Formats: sequence, structure tokens, C-alpha cells
Amino acid sequence: MNAYLDLSPEVAEALGRGAPVVALESTIISHGMPYPRNVETALRVEAGVREAGAVPATIAILGGRLKAGLGAAQIEALGRPRAPEGASSADGVAKVSRRDLPRVVASGADGATTVAATMIVAAMAGIRVFATGGIGGVHRGAERSWDVSADLEELGRTEVAVVCAGAKSILDLPKTLEYLETKGVPVIGFGTDEFPAFFTSRSGLRLVERADSPAQIARRLKAKWDLGLGGGAVIANPLPEELSMNAVRIGAAIESALEAAEGKGVRGRDLTPFLLAKVKELTGGESLEANIALVLSNASLAARVAIEYSRL
Repeated sequence: MNAYLDLSPEVAEALGRGAPVVALESTIISHGMPYPRNVETALRVEAGVREAGAVPATIAILGGRLKAGLGAAQIEALGRPRAPEGASSADGVAKVSRRDLPRVVASGADGATTVAATMIVAAMAGIRVFATGGIGGVHRGAERSWDVSADLEELGRTEVAVVCAGAKSILDLPKTLEYLETKGVPVIGFGTDEFPAFFTSRSGLRLVERADSPAQIARRLKAKWDLGLGGGAVIANPLPEELSMNAVRIGAAIESALEAAEGKGVRGRDLTPFLLAKVKELTGGESLEANIALVLSNASLAARVAIEYSRL
């Protein structure tokens, strides 16, 4: 056990007996949704994992300690606003990726973990399956900005499977898939031959791999890691068609959000939260409801994959 890591009693007990555990990120609580919907969603996601037969392990940093497994009061504390709008993350809960972990831990601060940082802590704890909304990726215009999410690098090195609704559709999805291929990361479509585009179930991008059951996914993960092939995997779980947003409408909202970000000079780690908030505003909140629905769907699938993996 890593000296900086604390497991909740529930998570420690489950891991000790080889029971299925699902890691959950915390940036969706502190930076991804408005209060109180963020806290409500986080608790619903944990409940969904339990209902499916697995143990949830929401991951964050509290007082400089890495945490795998949070209580309801800790989730509430992460989600409740601490700083005025426009203040730096130092005034609230830091958004933590790989590069930020040493600083936040050493300073004894609180931090919400991105996909990359959640993968790192999950691997430390021995958790193999992680559910999130959508992974980060290659940003549009990356050929000029070099803005590529650390999530993709982490998927290339850390042995955790990430169940998601594809990459956030504010990104350059073709380049994101190319980057994952270069890193040797399998992208497995669950019940689909097409890469989902977060808010919509279709992107027009064909996938090499498809699986139609959690057991099939679990067998592929075991084979990958038994072969000594490091790194993670992306389990791309599309939103059901009836919950998917209209592709034209969401596309127009994204383009408007990108223009607004360009005009305000928003970039780097602030770009994704800005774009998601702007898209929510432009869609009258419809994008937030789709976001919540896909996170719940991904958590349920992750639990079923974790159960099958624990049986192997």
C-alpha cells in the first residue's frame, strides 16, 4: 500500500476479498457540474454501482491524502462551492492531473482528480475498472496549440480500463482515436461499431473492436494484462439513442462555445470546464441532463465489467 493512500473501510474490505470495485473520478463533482446537481449525481452514481453488485471508490485528495472511497459528507464538501466565480483553483478544490499530484499532496491541499490522476490512484489501490463521463483527448486546433489531454498519455501507461461515453465531443475525435492507436490503447465499443461522441451515440468514426457483453470485455482485459501489455483500455459505451442529443444542435452549440473560448483567451486546463458550461447554457441545460445520464450508464456497465473481471 502506498504511504500516501487511504482506502475507505468498505473499499479495503472489498479489495481484500477480491470483490469487484469501480473507481470514480471527482473532477465531475468539483469542476464538471453545478452545485447541487454535482453532489446528487455523484451519490446516484455510487448507488448505481452498488445496485449492480460492485463497490464504488470515488477518488480524490483531501488534506494531502490520496483517498479511494469517500463518504457522503466528503462528497458534499468537494461539491459545495468554496470560491467566487473566476477565482483560481487555489481558492477552492484544485483540479489535479498527473503533474499536480506531488504539489497538492505535499501542500496538504484538497484536490479533485481528473481521469489521468484517478487512473493513477486506482492502480495504486489495485482497482482495475474506472467509470467516468468522457475522456479528455486531442483538442481542436492542437496542430497549433499542442493541447492534448494527459488522459491519453495515462491510458498508454497505466493498467486501468476506463468506461466512458467516448471522448468529449468538444474535442477533435479523429485525432483522439489516432493518438490512442499510437499509444497501443484498445478502444472497445460496447454494443457498437462506432465511437460514441459523448452527447450523441454516433460520431461516424468506425472502431476496430466491438464487444457485446461485460464478460467479453473482461476476458480481453485479462488477456491484455496477462500478455504483459501495459497501459489501459477504453470501453466506449454510447448513450442510448433515446437519450442522445440532436447532432446538429449540439454541434452548433460546440462551435459557438469554441468561438467564445477563443474570444476570451480561455485555454489549457480551464478550457474543458468553460466549454462544457457554455454548451450547457446554449442548450438550455439539455447537455447537463445528457451528461448525467451517460455517467450513470457508464457506472452500471463498469460495475458489470468489474464483476466479470473478478471472476477470472
